[in-house]
Amino acid sequence: MEAFFSSTLGVMIAEIGDKTQLLALFLSTRFSQKNAIVFGVFVATLLNHAFSAVIGVWVAQYISPELMKWIIGLSFVAVGLWLLLPDKDENPDNRWLKYGAFGATVLLFFIAEIGDKTQIATVLLAAKYQEMFWVICGSVLGLMLANVPVIYLGQLLMKRIPSKAVHISACIVFCILGAVTLLGKALH
Repeated sequence: MEAFFSSTLGVMIAEIGDKTQLLALFLSTRFSQKNAIVFGVFVATLLNHAFSAVIGVWVAQYISPELMKWIIGLSFVAVGLWLLLPDKDENPDNRWLKYGAFGATVLLFFIAEIGDKTQIATVLLAAKYQEMFWVICGSVLGLMLANVPVIYLGQLLMKRIPSKAVHISACIVFCILGAVTLLGKALH
């Protein structure tokens, strides 16, 4: 269950203020079908994070436990520091919006998650815990917990959440995960 809770908390905090959360906000202002957007975010995230977890578990099988500990520990710290960098303000191309709320959300969210902080975090968490199911469940839940309120409450929430404080908190969480990993025993 540690894999589930770490994945949920880590991804949820990393997602706040992220470009995909801004994408959710954008989509919620373009489409009135909020449930379709939520389901689209869920499908895109499930597909993307399942792939990420498979990669994480696969990579962990081919690297020695001691080396894996260092790679994962330092990567957690790197992701934490990366969270301090502001995301670029990327506007989705309007050509994707013709696919409707669900289709546009699945396509845009899946593409936006490629190489995103939360995808990298999912790869690292799967490599660390070797529990693909719980990492996928936790990372998807974490992303949904961060995005569903934005979809339904939109700009009202974004004005009240100090994104800088959230980014610093997320940085601290990932750096702690990195330190705990580096100080612990070799992974599997």
